[in-house]
Amino acid sequence: MDPNNQTEVKVFILGGLPNTAELPLLFFFLFLVIYLLTILGNLLILVTILLEPQLHGLPMYFFLCNLSFLDICLSSVTVPKILAGFIMLSYRTISFGGCAIQLYAFHFIGSTECFLYTVMAYDRYLAICRPLNYATLMNRRICSGLAAGTWFAGSFHAAIHTSLTFRLPYCGPNRVDYFFCDIPPVVKLACADTVVNHTVTVVNNGVVASGCFALICISYAYIASAILKIKTTEGRRRAFSTCSAHLILVLLYFGPPVFIYTHPSSSDATYGTVAVFYTIITPMLNPFIYTMRNKEVQRALRKLSGRHIASQDR
Repeated sequence: MDPNNQTEVKVFILGGLPNTAELPLLFFFLFLVIYLLTILGNLLILVTILLEPQLHGLPMYFFLCNLSFLDICLSSVTVPKILAGFIMLSYRTISFGGCAIQLYAFHFIGSTECFLYTVMAYDRYLAICRPLNYATLMNRRICSGLAAGTWFAGSFHAAIHTSLTFRLPYCGPNRVDYFFCDIPPVVKLACADTVVNHTVTVVNNGVVASGCFALICISYAYIASAILKIKTTEGRRRAFSTCSAHLILVLLYFGPPVFIYTHPSSSDATYGTVAVFYTIITPMLNPFIYTMRNKEVQRALRKLSGRHIASQDR
């Protein structure tokens, strides 16, 4: 394209979710319910852990608080804009700077969760395989350092992708065929060679995701070996119950992004459907999975509801 004829893009238009144009009100209420369940469910986990002395001092639940907060933030990066787009098409526009902020926030939160899942697997490994040294190896200072490290690594990872994406010139068209600003659909609009961007996206995300997933698998290989050595059925059941919720969330979290970033040329409908699952559905499922699979959380919730009922009776 002739540089003299280029017009700098100042506003992007989000394409919205595929196959929702015919029934916008139905999908508005559907995603509103999902968003409210996500916020309320994760807030309930946060409040329960913070108000229950037996939980908030344990590393596992400290990391779970971080995860619940991140899930609230991840959903809030995308869903409010989706809901606004269902109400009025003009709300699907987003400024160039707003698009950059949304892309950074999404990858910051998403990659922080990736690192956090790895830390949580390491915590379970220490708890089951090194129980005598667990209190020393996972004390409050170390927990805080590990959590801060996940946030810092997520911020750095997102900064790389955001800077590479928005250093490109954008001179039209300005329609993002997606429901939020993400790397593949935004880079498609650049009026410059994007080979470097595609390569860095696949390699960087591949290294981070596969590296974290490999560490999680190694942790769970040791955990499985340790559980099988437990002589009592009750002991094996209790050990497995502390890990099963985290393992389910890991599978839900890593599956869809791996598909998206290793298949950047997939159809918009396929890309959008897969992305909805891990950006919107998974954050809603997390508190329910932890509640159903974790007996300690269930007891804490019953105790919290009992306190609430007792306070109303006075």
